[in-house]
Amino acid sequence: MEEGETAEELLIKQHRKEKKDLQAKIQGMKNAVPKNDKKRRKQLTEEIAKLETDLNQKHEEELKQLKSTADTKVEEVVNGVETIQLEGGGQEESKQPRVTKAQKRRDKKAAQEKERESRIAEAEVQNLQGVRHQEGLKLAQKLAQQQLQIKEIASDGHCMYRAIEDQLAQRLKPALNMSMKELRSRTAEHMRNNADDFLPFLTNPNTGDMFTTEEFEKYCSDVEHTAAWGGQLELQALSRVLKLPIEVIQADSPTIRIGEEYDGEILTLVYMHHAYGLGEHYNSVERLKEAASADDN
Repeated sequence: MEEGETAEELLIKQHRKEKKDLQAKIQGMKNAVPKNDKKRRKQLTEEIAKLETDLNQKHEEELKQLKSTADTKVEEVVNGVETIQLEGGGQEESKQPRVTKAQKRRDKKAAQEKERESRIAEAEVQNLQGVRHQEGLKLAQKLAQQQLQIKEIASDGHCMYRAIEDQLAQRLKPALNMSMKELRSRTAEHMRNNADDFLPFLTNPNTGDMFTTEEFEKYCSDVEHTAAWGGQLELQALSRVLKLPIEVIQADSPTIRIGEEYDGEILTLVYMHHAYGLGEHYNSVERLKEAASADDN
């Protein structure tokens, strides 16, 4: 044990090593399966997802057990004064030499560094146990069954439209692609032209009353010209504009399917409730790299 390391920090180091060892094992498993054996490759993907899930669950249990059994040790330092036991049982206070300003600065810097390291270790524990991490694991397992993986989209307020833009670029001919700005414009236009289909589902957050005509127009203007976050109403409009079905995969809820009356290739998004500490977020998807490599060969 290095000086100053806590039991929790040592456990996190052990977990990092176990993760590294697992990745080496996974690489060996991948190398052992021929790239043209699609059936075995699919089974391998599911086996890998289970191995990663099992290891993360093991790590969670070990961290919980450590936290429940750890003793809290408190160091008490009283004004930098030591007490010296004298003969006869008496005590005398011996004041330490005055600490220089330079030493105080060094001590403060060392304390800040120690606190920073502690926060990093705690953040790693929280991430491992946190809902965001668990959501990511569940989504990875769901997507692996379809030979898919998450494709990260920037979290800038335009994520839903950028995810649709990415899906169009992956699945359709370039001539049919639309930019994020065009998707926003077409969505707003469709909502304005079909107000009766959307207005009943929009209410003023302060009064609970259905949007007035003016409020609805402002809502559509925000859809078109700002980074206003998009949701299910906008996805319904986009499905009609593109005449394509859209599905939204979630970790703990059934997949949402919109525009099932259309026969075109499905556009697939991932909806994350706990992404980036900012709450809700949309990502795109792409073929699993292993599956794509097998097809290429």
